[in-house]
Amino acid sequence: MSIQSILAEKTVSVSELRKKPCDYFMDEPVAVLSNNKTAGYMIGAELYEQMVTLIESEHSTSHFRPSSARLALIAEKGAEILLATSEDELGTFSE
Repeated sequence: MSIQSILAEKTVSVSELRKKPCDYFMDEPVAVLSNNKTAGYMIGAELYEQMVTLIESEHSTSHFRPSSARLALIAEKGAEILLATSEDELGTFSE
């Protein structure tokens, strides 16, 4: 038997969430359950923005929201990896 913590006071099943998703964007987290296990959490935009601000304030250089230079570096690295990939590794993938 596995025990799982639910880090919210409110829960909703995935099937209920599908019916009216906007009802569950709140000022507090709502645990989304699938087969009675936490699949994720939903929060409202204001709370999310507060969390991002808090995370960024804790770090002088935050990579939480990549800058355009960081995104360019990520894209460049991805292109290098893709170009170095063999035909066998690509399998049936094509452009």
